[in-house]
Amino acid sequence: MTCRRRPSSEEAARGSPALQGDSKAPVPQAVAEEEEEDVSGPWEAERSGKGSPGSGPEADGSSGRGAQEPVSSTVCGEQEEEEEEEEEEGSCYSEEGEDGSNVYFYYTIGERWIDYLQRTEDGGLLRHVRPKMKRKSEQGLDGRALSPGKKLCKGSEYSRTLGPCTPSPTTTFGDLRNAKAGQARRRRIPSVAPPPELQDWLRTFQRWSGPEKLLALDELIDRCEPSQIKYMMQVIEPQFQRDFISLLPKELALYVLSFLEPRDLLRAAQTCRYWRVLAEDNLLWREKCREEGIEEPLNLRKRRLLSPGFMYSPWKFAFMRQHKIDMNWRSGELKAPKVLKGHDDHVITCLQFCGNRIVSGSDDNTLKVWSAVTGECVQTLVGHTGGVWSSQMRDSVVISGSTDRTLKVWNADTGECVHTLYGHTSTVRCMHLHGNRVVSGSRDATLRLWDIETGQCLHVLMGHVAAVRCVQYDGHKVVSGAYDYTVKVWDPESESCTHTLQGHTNRVYSLQFDGTHIVSGSLDTSIRVWDVESGNCLHTLMGHQSLTSGMELRDNILVSGNADSTVKIWDIKTGQCLQTLQGERGTEPLPPQCCWGLPGRGQGAG
Repeated sequence: MTCRRRPSSEEAARGSPALQGDSKAPVPQAVAEEEEEDVSGPWEAERSGKGSPGSGPEADGSSGRGAQEPVSSTVCGEQEEEEEEEEEEGSCYSEEGEDGSNVYFYYTIGERWIDYLQRTEDGGLLRHVRPKMKRKSEQGLDGRALSPGKKLCKGSEYSRTLGPCTPSPTTTFGDLRNAKAGQARRRRIPSVAPPPELQDWLRTFQRWSGPEKLLALDELIDRCEPSQIKYMMQVIEPQFQRDFISLLPKELALYVLSFLEPRDLLRAAQTCRYWRVLAEDNLLWREKCREEGIEEPLNLRKRRLLSPGFMYSPWKFAFMRQHKIDMNWRSGELKAPKVLKGHDDHVITCLQFCGNRIVSGSDDNTLKVWSAVTGECVQTLVGHTGGVWSSQMRDSVVISGSTDRTLKVWNADTGECVHTLYGHTSTVRCMHLHGNRVVSGSRDATLRLWDIETGQCLHVLMGHVAAVRCVQYDGHKVVSGAYDYTVKVWDPESESCTHTLQGHTNRVYSLQFDGTHIVSGSLDTSIRVWDVESGNCLHTLMGHQSLTSGMELRDNILVSGNADSTVKIWDIKTGQCLQTLQGERGTEPLPPQCCWGLPGRGQGAG
């Protein structure tokens, strides 16, 4: 380490032209930039009582840059180095200039601190100013960490070269505007010629100090009209606007966008193309879907390319679909209904839909296949000799049950009757299709399991003592409800009844079964929730005033339709009624033969 001897005040006075009576002489340089490299710190020139009263720099605040010969240095021993280090640590203090003069930065190899050389107001002498700071690790300059975006001053390198880092010239607002490539320059005012005094006024403004310029601008703003202030804002504001989202790394930008509500996220996507790409992020919309209770997209199709580098998000598609459904329920305009006319004045006893097809059964002995898009009747299924009172549909397969005591299997595309299933001795009042097997319930108090491909009767279930009114089949268990007030659980393979669920005090008209829970609706106005394994009644749902003619179960949500002209929504896990949907007064009650369901389950209201 190289250190310097501090000169006495007499030596400083002899070596400084400024202290020898020349008031115009420049202030000496603290360090010779080219001839001296290993400099640990600048000189601190002290005020000497022998100096002439007129000595010192000029009062205009200009920093002197005259040539200065380097003062000879001596190599100190270990004791002097220790004394100097003690002095450095004990005399560290920060002093800030008030006249806005230039500050020079020096990088030192061994010490790693910055010297600020600043001209003070009391006589214009140079003072050694060293800010307080923590010592950095002794790893050499290569170990120095630079913050992103910060650069070393021009001419400074990670090397052993020592010299002042000259600050860059003052940046003006015009430099900022001109640095933005591709942007149009500020429009001049072509209709007004520049005043002849304009250049003189600008030169005068440039000669003023920083505080003087601020004072002049403040006075100028006070004298401007609102239109002129508006013009200044139009020029200045765009230069300080930053697209912070585009400047951030993608991960941080997505984190910021994750705090937006979906509505604001959609608005942000309209800002620019890059924001649109970010706002289409699939994981971002997955979180939005989960917040709304959407577990997964209903149709997780392949992501489509809008253009190179841009893809649609299937999670966003699921969110928008659900949002559109919700908005349609709340405030959507009702389209003109399509009225399907074809059964004339006969009663429509059952209704099924699948895809774009609707199948209706009537007591006129026929079934009709309708297009849900156009509302036209595409097929009329004729063959029963009695009224059709039950039906099921899957793709192009239609199965119907009639008062003629038969079931028929139809091809909905051609209208052909594929099979006629004989075996029941009374009206086939209900049925349920699962795979290629269908279970039918009849007023003869029996249930039959059929293979619709071969037309054979596989099993007969006997045990009810009254007409079987409703049935459910999941491929393993059969659940039936009858006019004998009971619900029975069957093992079709052994043709045995595993549970008889008793509790209703009137006929059982409707059933739902999800493999774990059985929900039964009765003419006694109650709805009961049962456990299929134990046969215990978990909840009794009270609230309806009449016959529950139809129900639909999905997860833990039950929707029930009743002859009291209401539809109720229940949570079967808690037994609570969540909503009651009620029409206007005088609304016709739902008929007992009503069959209906949620979309995707193959049933509808009829």
